[in-house]
Amino acid sequence: MRWEDFRRSDNIEDARGGYEGGGGFGLPIGGGGIGIGTVVVLGLIGWALGIDPRALIHTAEVATGGRTQYEQPYRPRNTRPGAPSDQMGQFVAAVLGNTEDVWSKVFQESNQTYRPPRLRLFSGAVEGGCGYAQSAMGPFYCPRDRRIYLDTSFFRDIQQRFKGCSGKACEFAEAYVIAHEVGHHVQNVLGILSKAQAAQRSAGSKLKANRIQVRVELQADCLAGVWANRSNQKWKTIEPGDVEAALQTASAIGDDRLQKRARGYVVPDAFTHGSSAQRMRWFSTGLKAGKVSACNTFSPTAQL
Repeated sequence: MRWEDFRRSDNIEDARGGYEGGGGFGLPIGGGGIGIGTVVVLGLIGWALGIDPRALIHTAEVATGGRTQYEQPYRPRNTRPGAPSDQMGQFVAAVLGNTEDVWSKVFQESNQTYRPPRLRLFSGAVEGGCGYAQSAMGPFYCPRDRRIYLDTSFFRDIQQRFKGCSGKACEFAEAYVIAHEVGHHVQNVLGILSKAQAAQRSAGSKLKANRIQVRVELQADCLAGVWANRSNQKWKTIEPGDVEAALQTASAIGDDRLQKRARGYVVPDAFTHGSSAQRMRWFSTGLKAGKVSACNTFSPTAQL
């Protein structure tokens, strides 16, 4: 992947390297919410079952009548704004900057203004607008504070644990992961996320809510493909082997592959992100079309 000439984004918050708040994790207190121990357990259960741990944590928070609470504030310390100077930080800032340039142009074509998200790099764990999160949960986007949260150790997991890619070809696969989260921000800006969340609340069952979530995730995959298409048109981003690596990564983190790996069998009703085939197909759809209109996973006629 050719990314060295990309503009570096300043919408980076580098919180790697430590947190403040009593020298470690705060202890859970009363008044509703779930404690740190519960969060950790739910995170492990989620990975074991191939279910997004955030969904389990959200369900537990609703059941207990609140969000996770801590005895002391859990904030990153020494957060450094702007593009980091290390190689990985430069890569993330470059990819984020490129998504900003691409989506600004796409929105401009529809007489709209794109306001980019911020991206917070962290290590181990982080507290943000959507509560507490661990690196084991993978990268995620928080619509409440319009931030992407990324522990770059996830990229190492793609190579080693999920066998998603190898060598330099991983760069484009890693960019796809970032672009997927940016895709969620695009959904948020366009009002798609709020409508999907409202539909989930009124779905009446976990199964129906999960199916809506799958459509959300597959659309984000498609939007990542749109970014790749538009970026390649202008900057000749894609090199031989890049697309194959991204598709291999999309396949590796499909719900069916994760469930099969964790427990030996697949439960489609528990899918929250889509199967390997679905994720590859929708990324490919966006990559080929280069248009947001091709990414309507909510259409009744859409082939998921």
